[in-house]
Amino acid sequence: MKTPLAQVKEKFDTKAKLVAAVEKLAGDDLWIDRTNKNKGLGHVSNAKLIRLHDTFSAVKEKFGTRDKLIGAILDIEKRAKDDGYKTRLGKYPVPRLWDMYRSLEKRSAPPKSKQPKDKAAAKPKAAAAKPATAKKPSGDKPKKAASKKS
Repeated sequence: MKTPLAQVKEKFDTKAKLVAAVEKLAGDDLWIDRTNKNKGLGHVSNAKLIRLHDTFSAVKEKFGTRDKLIGAILDIEKRAKDDGYKTRLGKYPVPRLWDMYRSLEKRSAPPKSKQPKDKAAAKPKAAAAKPATAKKPSGDKPKKAASKKS
């Protein structure tokens, strides 16, 4: 696996171009501006910028805006009319919403049938006959040894 710096150099040449790409994707439709005004995205780590770029690209491609992503989450959870929940989701940043959507999508997908690969494995094995053992009656408990007091 390549380091974040190597990934930045491979895909974007410089960190400034990566920051510009993230800012371009993170318009008003996707971004809740929570960055430090003095520092900006230039002081964010390369790994985090790459994750943001990948997340924003996927959301932009699939939904286009945050509102459509929130609507998809509400539809999956069958809470489309729940305005309080919608306003709460509206406060979440896009990466958190994207993770929520992906996990809900996996959870709501129909389960895959678990069929064994071999026909021999599909047949239940015959239970081995166990010899009958004589059980002691529950009333016969061993007596405790008398403890010695010194």
